[in-house]
Amino acid sequence: MKVLLLGGAGFIGLHLARRLRADGHAVTVIDDFSRGRRDDELTALDVEVRSADLTDPASYAAIEPGWDQIYMLAAVVGVRNVEKDPARVIRVNTLAMMHLLDWLRPGDKLFFASTSEAYAGGVTTGLVPVPTAEDVPLVIEDVASPRYTYAISKMLGEAAVLHTARAKGFEAVIGRFHNVYGPRMGADHVIPELSLRAMRGEDPFRLYGADQSRAFCYVDDAVEAMVRLMAEPRAMGRIVHIGNDSETNIGDLAKLVLRIAEVSPAMDDVPAPAGSVARRCPDLALLRELTGYEPRVALEEGVRRTFAWYQESWKP
Repeated sequence: MKVLLLGGAGFIGLHLARRLRADGHAVTVIDDFSRGRRDDELTALDVEVRSADLTDPASYAAIEPGWDQIYMLAAVVGVRNVEKDPARVIRVNTLAMMHLLDWLRPGDKLFFASTSEAYAGGVTTGLVPVPTAEDVPLVIEDVASPRYTYAISKMLGEAAVLHTARAKGFEAVIGRFHNVYGPRMGADHVIPELSLRAMRGEDPFRLYGADQSRAFCYVDDAVEAMVRLMAEPRAMGRIVHIGNDSETNIGDLAKLVLRIAEVSPAMDDVPAPAGSVARRCPDLALLRELTGYEPRVALEEGVRRTFAWYQESWKP
């Protein structure tokens, strides 16, 4: 197949490109490199790489038609980025998506990357159960809160994709990612952050929100789910969770990271950041029904792989 990865030089994009190349497909990566990296791992994949600003419609006009699959992964992500410049989150994520929808043609097949952050308001207000299914109501608890801008941009993207696909006659599936982690994901997410601080020998070791819980999904499992969804006709027009449904307490996660790092600092428990949801876990029934997917990489194995990569390869 001929596959286009928009935002393909980022974390999930790199791992997806590696998998698609291993499966024998021709892959083209387009990225603005505001977050993605032109590094040895990208170069080693033997994929075509183009630099473009996807908020500019001229960038899409320069892309030739005729792709078997298109993955939209480009977005401003990460709590620090969201809180630093929420207006940029809205602008970039919305414009990149809308210009893509204008460019798509009948018969195209699109994967749109969405997020479990869409559920944060509903969980916090007690309106949404955990584990969470795809059909629960989505709630924005405070539209003025910078933290919600990412979720808002993805909710808009979901609606735009589903309705435009019907109107223009292309196929689309939306994957709501739940706490995907692994090598090369930057330093602003919990597992890399814990790992890097453990490597630096932080003592006492500050731990935010030890009583919170998440269901972490290793990136290779997430990529497997993506590939399966794009191959399944019944997934088209659907919103489907991508993740792992085994919950982990953040305090226990920190202990695992410290054990892998072979350090034993004193622990300094502090409250979770404001607006951080207390619990997050996907109901994977729909993903299992459509694809037969089961997570394969246990948390300890995934954290070991991630820690080893950061120990050997991380460059700020």
